[in-house]
Amino acid sequence: MALLLLAGVSACKSQYDKILESSDVDAKYKAAFEYFNGGKYTRAAQLFESLTLLTNGTERHDTVMYYLGLSNYSNKDYYTAETNFQQYLTYFPQSSFSEMAEFLRIDCLYRATLRYELDQTPTYTCITAMGEYLREHPEGANSDIIRHRMQELSDRLDRKAYENAKIYYTLEDYLAARVALRNVLKDNAENIYREEILYYTAMSSYKYAKMSVVEKQKERYLTFQDDYLNFVGEYPESSHRKELDGLYNKVKEK
Repeated sequence: MALLLLAGVSACKSQYDKILESSDVDAKYKAAFEYFNGGKYTRAAQLFESLTLLTNGTERHDTVMYYLGLSNYSNKDYYTAETNFQQYLTYFPQSSFSEMAEFLRIDCLYRATLRYELDQTPTYTCITAMGEYLREHPEGANSDIIRHRMQELSDRLDRKAYENAKIYYTLEDYLAARVALRNVLKDNAENIYREEILYYTAMSSYKYAKMSVVEKQKERYLTFQDDYLNFVGEYPESSHRKELDGLYNKVKEK
């Protein structure tokens, strides 16, 4: 029985190899879709890739290139699929498959993004592609998904900027912390961590003044008072209000 099974497997493999090596476009095209529909995406991708040369310049080339990308995507080879879809969109920007190809390419880019602590270059690349999609397809079938993910990635970049600036506070370099935190809001006033950024800005100026020599404390506490007033002006009901009120009242007594 084992020998029969092995022989059967060998026969199937030989048949696949023959189709793969064949120049019979019709047979290879049919087999590629049979493998694809049967969930054998690696084999389907190999067949579609070999068909790209055979169908170049024909009506089938559009479909072959799209399903090459879709086969790799379905096989979770997102890096290769992204390249496939990018090439497809270059050749067939007006195809009936183009919007879906663009969405799937973006999905591949999205899957390549990294958590906020790591390099965010893939995130910027993905956001750029998302913006292009929304400009071209504002009411596209996948526009809501794109908008949701775009906001998610934007929030991730906000956190990256906030955490990078806050590290100076953690390291007790309060002057550098205040500068870095203010720069975050200078670059993006709508950062979703704005409340925390303004809080740590005020705390940085307070601690910097407190650690200063006596001769410079008065002037530097004035900076804290400005930061405090900016904070309470924007977030009068903040959970940080009680702590900052106490520091502000203490400074006013000096």
